[in-house]
Amino acid sequence: MTALSEIKERFRPALANLTADVEAALAMIRPAQDAKFGDFQANCAMSLAKPLGKAPRELAQQIVDSIQLNDLCEPPEIVGPGFINLRLKSDWLEALVQKLVGDERIGCDSVAEPKTVVVDYSSPNVAKPMHVGHLRSSVIGASLCHILRFAGHKVISDNHIGDWGTQFGMIIFGYQNFVDRAAYEADPVGELARLYRLVNQLADYHDAKQKLPQLDELIATAEARITAAEQSGEEPKSLKKTLKKLRGDLDGLRETRQSTESKIRAVDSDESLAALATEYPNIARQARDETAKLHAGDETNRRLWDEFLPECLKALDAVYQKLGVTFDRTLGESFYQPLMADVVADLKSSGLASDSEGAVCVFIEGNDAPFIVQKSDGAFNYATTDLATIRYRVNEFSADAMLYVVDTRQSEHFKLLFETAKRWGYDGVDFRHVNFGTVLGDDGRPFKTRSGDTVGLESLLDEAVSRAYDVVIENDPNGELDEDTRRNVAQAVGIGGIKYADLHHNRESDYVFSWDKMLARTGDTAAYIQYANARTNGIFRKGGIDRKSLRQTNSKIILSHPSERALVLQIQSFGDVISSILTELRPNLLTQFLFETANSFSAFFRDCHVLNEEDESLRTSRLLLCDLTSRTLRLGLTLLGIDAPERM
Repeated sequence: MTALSEIKERFRPALANLTADVEAALAMIRPAQDAKFGDFQANCAMSLAKPLGKAPRELAQQIVDSIQLNDLCEPPEIVGPGFINLRLKSDWLEALVQKLVGDERIGCDSVAEPKTVVVDYSSPNVAKPMHVGHLRSSVIGASLCHILRFAGHKVISDNHIGDWGTQFGMIIFGYQNFVDRAAYEADPVGELARLYRLVNQLADYHDAKQKLPQLDELIATAEARITAAEQSGEEPKSLKKTLKKLRGDLDGLRETRQSTESKIRAVDSDESLAALATEYPNIARQARDETAKLHAGDETNRRLWDEFLPECLKALDAVYQKLGVTFDRTLGESFYQPLMADVVADLKSSGLASDSEGAVCVFIEGNDAPFIVQKSDGAFNYATTDLATIRYRVNEFSADAMLYVVDTRQSEHFKLLFETAKRWGYDGVDFRHVNFGTVLGDDGRPFKTRSGDTVGLESLLDEAVSRAYDVVIENDPNGELDEDTRRNVAQAVGIGGIKYADLHHNRESDYVFSWDKMLARTGDTAAYIQYANARTNGIFRKGGIDRKSLRQTNSKIILSHPSERALVLQIQSFGDVISSILTELRPNLLTQFLFETANSFSAFFRDCHVLNEEDESLRTSRLLLCDLTSRTLRLGLTLLGIDAPERM
């Protein structure tokens, strides 16, 4: 139980007599933005007044008069047009926090109806090194798994790796024609990655050569449209809007042409690449042919796949180990290949899918493009694999819900996938696309190295730990930490900083990556919260106090200062935060809570003596609050997948 949940339950019967949408009205009861207005504020009277034909203040008074709050709050205050301000009684708040002192869950109840939830996240293509683009899916997915498990759900995390697609055809073709045997023996994954990049670059080169004349035509057409619009005599206000759109389209085309030209130039300016491009004009088709042979069971290609895959998985596992991310299952595309023909056959026999221009498609009303489940050449695709995955997860795991932590660009795919699955008979499953934005560099574009390559995730993690180590050294001039502790703290701060920098943004937003902000000990960072936790631990070390024994003293919590009160008000809301995350699937709600908790503790530490407090009862109470703060920060960080060092 939290204070807010208790207040809402007191309001519920009164609001049920006024509106059919009680939950919407209850949602308008929130923590007060300013302590001078109380602890909580109910704004529901203003939204309900008009449909009921009453004045808001009159309705607010009616609501207050019908609610029993005497044991919970000071007399409610109605202010302004109809705000209801509520301030908790100190003895009620002290009793609430007293329960949290020995509660490892910090007042957060388990869900009443646990579900089996499959969380699908990370999902890299195994034949390529993981890059920064995989960061968001990995850390958001892992944090949601931790939070859902903590809430009481049965969670199955699944890394649906790409181990059967076109990239393997590229690698097989590259291996057969361009492999450096010595490099492969020394570093198999590094050489396979080079081969993939080489084949992909040559395929892109030929594609770019074909597209360039088409782009020139599109640019000329776009320029002509702008000229025609300027001469159209259209109203100035309307013309301005028209020209803005047309010029935006033209800028986009020019940018695409520039990118296309750079792909051509990169090959033409390199003698060895140019020679390979000339020698292999159909390399994209040849790579696809190798993929088709693999899928058809070609003995040579299957042998190479069996040889490549373990090395690729080993490389992925090394990155996950550094990131501190684990999975219950790693079932890739290849696992579902034997199931896909039956999926298409079942969709056709049920009348859900039909033939269209040689392909097998599901047509969904209101959507122009069909959902293709089998291509015209007979090949299966992501849609087929995802449908086979849904069937498997329901049959094998009895999944009640499936969360797909995948970037926003795939929204259309998941919209069609979920609609198809529901029509296929899985309408009882709660499907959610947990979408997210892009990691950007200082230039506002996707985060890349100076050479223009996508930043490798492993190198990013290594650099984070290295930079964090430098920060640890800088903040430990007297050498109070031994070398092992320094290394452990750097690991926790570096990896924690990477994760927190990602998680503290609304997941749907893009964000700009910044080393300086990420590792700062002030502001909304993991290091700031980790340091607040370490500071509480320092109090107990300095006082020689055993925290477990302290909790067993049954000492009374005393709230004698506004900063104490603000701290416990903040901590007791932990359950509200977890409840909101379960609904919205937004880990940034937890990072915000932890930041605000660390801020509240900083104010408490500034305003209230702890070890130097002369009143023994008050001293013990404040030590209990320090312990409760530490446990809250540590639990919150753990749910985000971030370590909380004892010392920093």
